Amino acid sequence: MNDDRFRKQRIADDLEEPVREASNLATKLGLTPYPVNYWVVDYDEMNELIAYGGFQQRYPHWRWGMQYDRQQKQGRFLGGKAFEIVNNDDPAHAFLQESNTLADQKAVITHVEAHADFFANNEWFGLFSDGAPPRAAGSEGDGRGPDAAGMLARHADTIREYMQDPEIDRSEVERFIDHVLCLEDNIDQHRPYRPVETARDRLEEIEGVDVSEQLDELDLSEEVKRQVFDEEWLDAQSDEEGNATFPAQPEKDVLGFLRKHGMAYDEDAEKAVEMAEWQTEILELLRREAYYFAPQKMTKVMNEGWAAYWESLMMTGERFAGDDEFVLYSDHMAQVLGSPGLNPYSLGLELWEYIENTENRREVVERLLRVDGITWRTFHDVVDFTEVQDHLQPPAWLRDVPGHVDELDPEDPRVDADALARARDGEFDVGNYPWKVLTYEGLAQRHYSLVKPQYRGFVSRVGQAELERVSRYMFDDTRYDSVADALADVEYTRGWGRMREIRESHNDVTFLDEFLTQEFVDDNDYFTYEYTHASGDYRVTSTDHEDVKKKLMLQFTNFGKPTIVVQDGNYRNRNELLLAHRYNGITLDREQATEVLKRLFELWGRPVNLLTIVKEFDDHDIEVAKRRDREPEPEEVGKRLRYDGEEVTVDDVQWSDVEHLAATDIDYNTKPEDWLA
Repeated sequence: MNDDRFRKQRIADDLEEPVREASNLATKLGLTPYPVNYWVVDYDEMNELIAYGGFQQRYPHWRWGMQYDRQQKQGRFLGGKAFEIVNNDDPAHAFLQESNTLADQKAVITHVEAHADFFANNEWFGLFSDGAPPRAAGSEGDGRGPDAAGMLARHADTIREYMQDPEIDRSEVERFIDHVLCLEDNIDQHRPYRPVETARDRLEEIEGVDVSEQLDELDLSEEVKRQVFDEEWLDAQSDEEGNATFPAQPEKDVLGFLRKHGMAYDEDAEKAVEMAEWQTEILELLRREAYYFAPQKMTKVMNEGWAAYWESLMMTGERFAGDDEFVLYSDHMAQVLGSPGLNPYSLGLELWEYIENTENRREVVERLLRVDGITWRTFHDVVDFTEVQDHLQPPAWLRDVPGHVDELDPEDPRVDADALARARDGEFDVGNYPWKVLTYEGLAQRHYSLVKPQYRGFVSRVGQAELERVSRYMFDDTRYDSVADALADVEYTRGWGRMREIRESHNDVTFLDEFLTQEFVDDNDYFTYEYTHASGDYRVTSTDHEDVKKKLMLQFTNFGKPTIVVQDGNYRNRNELLLAHRYNGITLDREQATEVLKRLFELWGRPVNLLTIVKEFDDHDIEVAKRRDREPEPEEVGKRLRYDGEEVTVDDVQWSDVEHLAATDIDYNTKPEDWLA
C-alpha cells in the first residue's frame, strides 16, 4: 500500500510543472476555466471512475457494475485506452491514469483545461448551476459552478440508507431506480433545474381550481391535506362537462410530472396508491442528476471539439509536447480523431477550425474591400492572394521567439514586458516556454489560422455571394491606399473572439444548424446515407449540406432520443396518462416503446397511453420499387399504445388525433426565448 502511494506521489511530482504551466498557458490564450484538481489513479480505479460517470461516489445499483465490466473488456480485448476523465464541477476534478506516458498526461492536462473552460462559460451548463444550492463553506471553487461531487455523494448516502432500512425491500428500491432510469432523458433540458413543488401544486394544477387561499386560512398540515384532499376529491374538481384535463400545455419534463402526480400500483389492493416517501425522494434525486448531466449530453460535439482544438494548439503549436514526445502524441491524437462512426472529437474540431477560418477570412475580406480599386465584383480579379498570404505571415521574431529575445520590444502590445524582463534575467527557459513572453494578441498572431499550410487557399475561395453580403453590411468606411495598409490593421484575435462567443451560448443542435455550411460539407467530405427498400441495403443519398445537417441534428436533438411529452394526465377523465411522441419523421421502436410503457405504469399507478405516428409500406409498392429502383412512398398513420398493467394494446387512431404531432418542417431551435431576443 505504501509503495503504491509513493509511486503515485512520484508521478504527481513529475506532473506538477505541466499542470501549473498548462493552466498558465490556457489563461494566456484567453480561456477562463474552473480551477482543476488533478488525481493520479491506477487502471482499476480509472475503470471505476468511468463506470461511475467520472465521480468517486454513486448510489448502489447494478448499472455501475455492468459499465465497469464493459470498460474492462474494452480495454482488454478491443485496445481501448482511458486518457482522461474530467467532471463539470467547481473546482473541476480530473483523473490521470498512472500507467500513461508523460506525453499522454500532458495531452490530458491541456484537454482538461479546455473542458473546464467550457464548463465554466457555456450557458447550458449555467442552467444547472443557477438552480444549484449554495456551495459549502471553505469550498475551493470560485462560485461559478456546481458542487456535483458533493451532491452525488449525498444522493448515494440517501439511497444507501433506504436500501439498508429493514422496513424497505432492497430489491424494490433497485427496481424503482430501474423504472426512473428508463425515463432519465425525459426532462426539459432547456430550462433550469428546479425541485418539484409539494402537494399544494397538485391541487392548483387543475384548471379552474384555486384552493390556495382556503388552505392558507385553514392552516392545515401537509399530512392532513393529503388525507382530506385525496384522489377522489381531485376527480370531483372538474369543469362543467366533468373533464379535468391537465397540464394546460404539453409537459416535456416527464420525470417532474411523475414526481408531482405519479402514484404506485398496489398489486394486493389492485389500485393506485400514494408513493412512499422513499420513492418520491429517490425520484427527485435521480431527476436532479438527469438535469446535471443533461448539458454534457447536449454539447458533446462542441465540448470535445473545443478541448481538442486547444489541446492541439498547446501540445503542437506551443510545443507543450517535448521533442521526444511529439511523435507519440501525434499518433494518439490521430487515433482519437480517426475513430470510426460519428466522432464528436473530429466533427467538433473541424467545425471550430472552420468557424475560426471563416471569421478570420471575413476580417481580411472587410479590410481588402476598403482598398481603393477593390470591390466585391472585382475581388478575385484584382487581389493577389499570394501577396495577401505574405502580409498575413507573423514576423520572424514572433515565429521564433527564443531566437529573438534580445530584439523584442517591451512596448509592443504583443509582448508581455514583465515576463520578458524575467526571461532576460534567466528566471525561466524561453526555449521551453516562448509563450510566456507574449500577450494574448501576440499569441493570436503567432497562431493565426489563415497562414497555416492547410488553409492557405481559404481566403481565395470566398464566394461572390459572401463578398456581396460582407460589402453590403460593412459599416466602417475607412479607406486604404494599398493592400499592405489594409492588412496592417487586421485584428488577429477576431477568430478566437468569435469562438468564445459561440462557446458561451450554443449547444450541439444550434451549433450544427448555424455553422454547418455547404463549404464545410464539401471541404470535409460529409454525406448522408439511407436504407433503401429498392436495393435492401444502405446507399449514399446526398452531399447537400441541408440534408447532412438534418441527419446530424436528428442524432443530437433531445440527446438523440425520441421527444415525448405529457399531453393529458386525466385522459378520457379516467386518470390515465397520455403521452405524445413529437414525430420528426423517424418512427419509434415498437418493442422499446412497449417496455418503457411498462416501466411508466409503475410510476403512474394507472393505465398509460402513448400517441405516435408510424410509417406503413404497402408490399406491392415495395415490389414495384425494387423493379424500378426507386423508393416507395410510405403512408403515415396514427397509433395509440396502451398498457393497463397486464397487456399492451395498439389501436389505430384518427389522423386528427395525431396531426399536431407531425413535423412539416422540423424545428431545431432549442434556445430559450430570452436568448433569442
